[in-house]
Amino acid sequence: MNFDFEKPLRELEEKIKELEKYASKNKLDLAKEISFLENKLEDKRKEIYSNLTPWQRVEIARFIKRPTTIEFIEALFDDFVEFFGDRVYSDDKAVIGGIATYKGTPVTVIGHQRGRDTKDNIERNFGMAHPDGYRKALRLMKQADKFNRPIICFIDTKGAYPGKAAEERGQSESIARNLVEMAGLKVPVISIVIGEGGSGGALALGVCNRLLMLENATYSVISPEGAASILFKDASLKEIAAESLKITANDLKELGVADSVIKEPYGGAHHDKAFVFKSLDETLNDNLTELLKLSKDELVEDRYQKYMSIGKYEEQS
Repeated sequence: MNFDFEKPLRELEEKIKELEKYASKNKLDLAKEISFLENKLEDKRKEIYSNLTPWQRVEIARFIKRPTTIEFIEALFDDFVEFFGDRVYSDDKAVIGGIATYKGTPVTVIGHQRGRDTKDNIERNFGMAHPDGYRKALRLMKQADKFNRPIICFIDTKGAYPGKAAEERGQSESIARNLVEMAGLKVPVISIVIGEGGSGGALALGVCNRLLMLENATYSVISPEGAASILFKDASLKEIAAESLKITANDLKELGVADSVIKEPYGGAHHDKAFVFKSLDETLNDNLTELLKLSKDELVEDRYQKYMSIGKYEEQS
C-alpha cells in the first residue's frame, strides 16, 4: 500500500502486528481480538476500494508496480519475437512490438513500455514515445495486415513525448499517420489500456475494433493536472478535473468508448498480477474469437461503426 487513501488500512495492519507481537511476547491467547481486527480490516478494504474516486484511480493507473506490457506479453503469449527499429531513424524503447502466438494463432503484439524502476524508466523515456516508436508500431501493423495476423495493442503512456527532437522528427505527423492507417487495417485490432492512456500518444495505438480497459486504467485527452491548469488556472484542482473528464474505465464503458472492463483485485493489478492476467486472457480470447469470424471488409466496417457510434445523441422536441 502506497497511497494516501490507504492510510486507514495501514493503521489497522499496524495494530494487528502490534497485537500479534504482544500476544507472542506475553504468551497470551488474543486470537479473538486479532480476528476481530482482521475482519475490520477486510471490511475497510472493501469500503475503500469499492468507492474509489476518479483521481484515486489515476494514482493507481500510474503506480510503478502495475504490470507492464512486457509482463502481459510473457503471461499471455507464446514464442514472442521482438522486432526493432522504424527503418527511418532509430529504435524507440518506449514502444515494443513483435510477433507471437496466442492460443495457437499467430498475432502481432505492440505496446507502450514504461520502466519498472528509475533506470529503466529513463531508458524507456517513461513510456512516452518519439515518432520513431509510432513508426515502428505502424511498420509492424502493416506487416500484420500483409500476413493476415490479428493485432493486439497495449496502451500505457502519459502521452507522446513533447520534446524538441520529437517535434523536429514529425511527432504529430507520425501519430496522424497511425490513425489513418489503423482505420483501414483488414485484420482484427484489439487495444487494451493497462495503465494510463494519455492523449494522442495513446490514441496512436488505439484505433481498434475492440477497446478493453483494466478496471483502474484511465483514458483521456489530457491529464487531470493539465486540464485543471487550463480550466481553473490551478493544477492543484486535479481531483475536480479528474471527476469532470470521465476518464475511468467504467465511465468510458458507459459512454461507449470502451467495450469491456477487466476486473482488478482490491487495491489494483499490482496486488495479484496472476488474477489480472487470467481475467484479461478470458476477455481477450472472447473478443478475438468473435472478430476472427468477420471478413476483411466487415472488420473495417465494424471499426468504422464503432467510432461513428461514439457520441451519438438524440434530439428531443
